[in-house]
This record gives sequence, structure tokens and C-alpha cells, in this order.
Amino acid sequence: METPSRVADWSLRLALCGLALFALGPAAVQLGMLAPFVGFRVFLLGVLLGLLALLLGLVGLWRTRSATGREGRGRAGAGAGLGALLVGVVLVANAGASSLPPINDITTDPDDPPTFVAIAELEPNRDRDLGYPGAAFASRQRAAYSDLAPLHLDSSPAEALEQATEVARALGWEIVAVDPPSGRLEAVQVSTVFRFVDDIVVRVRPATQGAIVDVRSKSRDGRGDLGVNAARIRTFRDALVP
Repeated sequence: METPSRVADWSLRLALCGLALFALGPAAVQLGMLAPFVGFRVFLLGVLLGLLALLLGLVGLWRTRSATGREGRGRAGAGAGLGALLVGVVLVANAGASSLPPINDITTDPDDPPTFVAIAELEPNRDRDLGYPGAAFASRQRAAYSDLAPLHLDSSPAEALEQATEVARALGWEIVAVDPPSGRLEAVQVSTVFRFVDDIVVRVRPATQGAIVDVRSKSRDGRGDLGVNAARIRTFRDALVP
């Protein structure tokens, strides 16, 4: 009688638990059962279990090779396969993000970033410091996102603010406030899967000819943003200045 491999058994168990947590994290956030960052941590725990299942599965495959006469090769293969799937999904989804710095407050003007006014009065932000982190932070942003710069429009400041508001609505931003006298638009955008909230401010100022538009996008959770805020600014820029 073949001796069963406990490593193979544990590989499959961990893979199944990882798969459950991988799905439970975002599902619980969508149902309002968990806060976004908590749900994200549950999701990451599922990925970690998937990695462990992959490693144990590979060990199990080695221990259940034909020469050993040990039973459980199918379970080891299933555990390794499910673990590889969980880890692979995350690696593919975040391809290229590993080179980005762990920052989550991005603007087109690091020397004079737009400030949050109406958004600072929202309940989730009242105890948060919404000031821009400073020169060292700005240096890291420039190194990572050197293409971001103030936008120049031929329109008048009033027209530019109207155009910015139309683009923001078209992109699905939730408008919090539009203040024409100060040339400021403030909005939020919520991510699809984990419901992370990012705060956005657009500032329009007169230029010698036309208007200068600056954008700032800041995440409420975490330290890094995997490039999401910079991508949002680029999408806004490309829609406003085709």
C-alpha cells in the first residue's frame, strides 16, 4: 500500500483556502461587509496562501514521483496548479508596477500642487492631512512620471473649467464641487473591484494666452497606488487636450 503524502494534502488545502479568500476579499467589499483596505488584505492573504500551495505542491510532486511509491501526486498537482493560478493572476495584473515608487499623491505641478477644499470637508477626510508631502516626494514623482506637466489650453479659464467638468463627468468621476470664481473642480473616483476612493482636484488659472490646467489625484488608502493616479491624470489630459 502506497504511503500518502501529507505535503500534497496540505498543498491542495492551502490552495482551496487561498482561492476562497481570493474571491471573498473583493466580494465582501462589494457587499459592504468589509472596508476596502480590509477586503484587500483578505485578498492578499489568499494570494499568499496560493504561493505557499504552489511551493508545497512542487515539493509534493517531487515526493510522489514514481520512484518513491508515495500516493497523492494528483493532489500535489492540483495544489500547485491552483497556487500558480492565484499568483499568476496578480503578477499579470501588476506587470510593470514593481518599478514604481510607493507614492499615491500625484499632480501635474509638484512645485505648486492644487489644494483640496471641499473634499477636505468630507467626513472621511476631516482627520486626514491632505497637504502635499513635500520636495522629496515631488522628486520621486518626477522620476517616475516625468511626462506629467501643467496643461495649456487656448480657451478662457471659464471655458476651460467647463471643459474640465464635462471631461470629468464623461470619465465617471463623482463631482463634489465646482467653484468657478477660484477655478476649482473637486471630485472622487471609486475603483471597481475593491471600492478604493481617490480624491481629485482640478485647478484652472489664467495664462498669457488661454488657461493653465493642473490636476492632482490622491488615494485615501495605502502608500502606493500601482500607478493608478498617474494613469487617471493621463486619461484626463488626453481627453481634455486631444
